[in-house]
Amino acid sequence: MYGNMPELRIGHLRAKIPVIQGGMGVGISLSGLASAVANEGGIGIIAAVGIGMNGGAIKGDFREANAEALRQEIRNTRAKTDGLIGVNVMIALTDADRLLEVSIEEEVDVVIMGAGLPLKLSASIIEKGLNNIHTRFIPIVSSGRATELIFNHWAKKYSHIPDAVIVEGPLAGGHLGFKAAELTQESNRLENLVTDVINAVRPFEQPFHHQIPVIAAGGVYTGNDIYRYLQLGASGVQIATRFVTTHECDADIRFKEMYLNCRESDLRIIESPVGLPGRAINNHFLESVSAGEKKPFKCPWKCLRTCNFENVPYCIAKALISARRGKFHYGFAFAGANAWRADKIISVRELMDTIIKEYRQESRIMRLDNNQTHSNFVFEYA
Repeated sequence: MYGNMPELRIGHLRAKIPVIQGGMGVGISLSGLASAVANEGGIGIIAAVGIGMNGGAIKGDFREANAEALRQEIRNTRAKTDGLIGVNVMIALTDADRLLEVSIEEEVDVVIMGAGLPLKLSASIIEKGLNNIHTRFIPIVSSGRATELIFNHWAKKYSHIPDAVIVEGPLAGGHLGFKAAELTQESNRLENLVTDVINAVRPFEQPFHHQIPVIAAGGVYTGNDIYRYLQLGASGVQIATRFVTTHECDADIRFKEMYLNCRESDLRIIESPVGLPGRAINNHFLESVSAGEKKPFKCPWKCLRTCNFENVPYCIAKALISARRGKFHYGFAFAGANAWRADKIISVRELMDTIIKEYRQESRIMRLDNNQTHSNFVFEYA
C-alpha cells in the first residue's frame, strides 16, 4: 500500500507515512482531523492554542480550562484511533508549560513546540526524567542557528536533546519565524533551510546515540514535494494547509470555503498584533484593520506572553475563533502559500491516497530520468 515511501522514525515511534499533519489553531485541527490522519498512517496533531475557548466564553481559571479542554480533546482523539497523535504547543502561550504537562500526562506520542524557542522545561517535566517520558519532543525552527541554540542548551542543561526537529520555511501559513523582509531571501528557501538544519543536528547524533530526524515544513503540498525533500535528506514532512479542505477538518464549512474560493492574489502577509508577520487570506476584516480601524475588545486574560493587548487593533484569539466558526465579519483565516490550489473538499483517506500516488509518480519519473542519463553517459563514453 505504501510503495517505496519510507516510514518516519522518531525514537521508538514508526509512522507508516512520513507525514505529520500541522497543528492549526484556533480549533482547526482537533480530534476529528488528528484521528483521521493517524488512522491513515500519518501523525495527527491537535492544536492546543485557545482550545478552552472553542466552546464559548471561559468562566473561572483560564489556565485550567485550557488544560482540561486539551485533556478531553486528547482522550476524544484516542477513542477514534490507535495511530500516532500529538499536540502542538506554542511556546509564546502564557500557559505553554501547563499544556505541555497535560500532553505528557496523557502520553501523546509527540509534542511539537513552535512560536518560540523551547529552552526552559517546567520542574514537573524535569522531575519525571526525560528518558522516562513516552512523549517525543519536536521543536519547530526556522534556521540552523536556532537549531544549534536549542540542542546545545538541552544537551548542557538536561543531558538530553529533542527527538526530532521541524524546519519551517517562509511559505507556511499563520505566524512566521522570519521578519517580513526575510521571506523572499534565497537563503530562506525551504530547500536551503533543510540542508542547514541537517548539518546543525548531525554533530549531536553520535554523542547521544541516535539519529535526529529533520522534518520539512512550510509550503509542502504534494507527494512530489515529499519526494524532493526526502531526497535532500529530510526524514519526513509536515503538511497543514492541504488538510483544511477535508471533511474531517474541525473548522466550519465556511472556513474551508474560504480556501476553495481564494485566489493566489488573495494571500497576503499581515502584521499580527503579537508582533510577527503572518500569512492569511485577505478579507474585509483585514482590509479594515489595514485602513486603521480598531476592533474594540476586552481581554479576559493575556493568553500570549508577547501580546500588548492595550495597544493592539484587535484580539487575534477572538478573530481566529470567529473565523473557525465561519464568522468572517469578525475574523480571518490564516493559510499557507498554496491554499489557492485547493479545489474541492475530500476525505483524509482520499488525500493521503493522492499524496502517495503523487510520491510514487515522482519517484518513477526521477528513476526513469536517472536511467536515461546513465544510458546517455555510457553511449557517449563508448
